Amino acid sequence: MSARPPGQHAVIFIFITVLIDMIGFGLIIPVMPELIEELTGLQANNAAVLGAWLMVSYAGMQFIFAPIVGGLSDRFGRKPVLLAALAGFTIDYLIMGFAPVFWLLVVGRILAGIFGASYSTANAFIADITPPEQRAARFGLIGAAFGVGFTLGPAIGGLLGDNFGPRAPFFAAAILAGANFVYGLIVLPETLKSENRRKFDIMRANPLGSLMQMRKYPAVLVLMSAIFLMLLGHSVYPAIWAYYTDFKFGWGPREIGLSLMAVGLSSAIVQGGLTRILVPRLGEWRAITLSLSLAVIAYALYGLATAGWMVYAIIVFAALGGIGQPALQGVMSRIVPQNAQGELQGAMTSLQSLSMIIGPLVMSRVFSHFSEDASVVTFAGAPFLLASGLTLIALVIGLSARRHDPGPNRSPATPPAPVSDPAE
Repeated sequence: MSARPPGQHAVIFIFITVLIDMIGFGLIIPVMPELIEELTGLQANNAAVLGAWLMVSYAGMQFIFAPIVGGLSDRFGRKPVLLAALAGFTIDYLIMGFAPVFWLLVVGRILAGIFGASYSTANAFIADITPPEQRAARFGLIGAAFGVGFTLGPAIGGLLGDNFGPRAPFFAAAILAGANFVYGLIVLPETLKSENRRKFDIMRANPLGSLMQMRKYPAVLVLMSAIFLMLLGHSVYPAIWAYYTDFKFGWGPREIGLSLMAVGLSSAIVQGGLTRILVPRLGEWRAITLSLSLAVIAYALYGLATAGWMVYAIIVFAALGGIGQPALQGVMSRIVPQNAQGELQGAMTSLQSLSMIIGPLVMSRVFSHFSEDASVVTFAGAPFLLASGLTLIALVIGLSARRHDPGPNRSPATPPAPVSDPAE
């Protein structure tokens, strides 16, 4: 595969790649409760536990393979790794669409987890072609692609599920993922220059090894601890949103899809538009503080909502917290040198995967327990209050990293002085 230098439209290429990928991912969310209930006969609050195991199957494989994929992308380039990930998603959706029994859903998610590293590779792609001082805005653009994908995907998935059954969105997602693969094969440029490539090292290309490498950068290590807690709280959305709104408000695929469309649209507006305005004006650290503070409040409000219309009001408020993720990524990516951007993104994906192993199991169990009639305290919104508490702790830890930040004026070509590592 020949590489060509990225032109001025490289960011648009990766935006569209992530956009199509997220549309496919969002298509299946509204119908998961119905499909699991169809295959198992369980009600929504108990089906949520099996839905969590599907997420754990995916996240567990990604936790293991993401550092390997990040290391391979630092060695061989971003494009071949990204294309392999997209092919894996295509296989995943087809298996899940045809699955006659629940365990085949698990197989599909395992395969998707092995190949599902396109997001971390996309972030490394952006880091390759963007000056450090502009990365927060560019990461915000990728966040906007997530938001737009989540705007279109769940809405389309809900409509397809209502009209053609719970399996139709899986086949639609497979078609989109396959088209995305072909698109990337034809137009996606390679962005990692040969001088910035490094030898693949299996001792570094594993969850523990990639995280241990981050010890060289104290600010990054502290921020990653905060991000893990933040992601643990954020796992409440994919873990129980569809089941919570089904159980508490009686929403079906259409209503669930529309609510997720609102989440995606508001997120796209904030991350694609407001991020490039607010982060430079506030500064990265103030943006991080504001974002996590708003998330703490929003989670609590979701848990306390008593009517479906309240959810939409909270969605708009919660979206304003979307400026924090790009700001966090911007801080970390300018601290880490150019030849370790894939390693950083692999470590981040491992953390995200670990949060998606632990988070859905915890959140679904809390939801199932507190929504049972036999529970001493009946409160279906308990997982959202737990998410609020975890995010508050993340805020405190994250702000402690500021004293380790070398600042935005450090030359991109000069890595920060590493902390001595006795293993080297």
